[in-house]
Amino acid sequence: MIELVRNVRMWFAPERIRAEGDTPDYRFSLANERTFLAWLRTALALIGGGFAVDQFLPDLRWGWRLGLALALLAAGVLCSLRAVNHWVRCERAMRQGEDLPGSRFPAVLSLVVAFVAVVMVVVVLLGWEG
Repeated sequence: MIELVRNVRMWFAPERIRAEGDTPDYRFSLANERTFLAWLRTALALIGGGFAVDQFLPDLRWGWRLGLALALLAAGVLCSLRAVNHWVRCERAMRQGEDLPGSRFPAVLSLVVAFVAVVMVVVVLLGWEG
């Protein structure tokens, strides 16, 4: 928990990250930044998907529509928060000459998206209307 708090503080203090360890090859820092931006694009797509479900499936029963939309929106929020946390952790690891941190988040996100997609397919095929 202490490590998480430390990482959250570094989200808003990049100068503290630069003060740790040695400056890595800029190519690695830029690759880390591209990965961060890819996570943000994924988050934006999930958020857009949540709004699309809510707006473009009006015939879907209200509870299903709300549940699917909220699941996608929550996944987008978590993905955006995880993006910045992962960026900080990787930047620190590169500066300190450590292995890059592992994460289960991609697997969890994949399972959530797959589950929501399967539920959406079932709902659309069965034509559950409100």
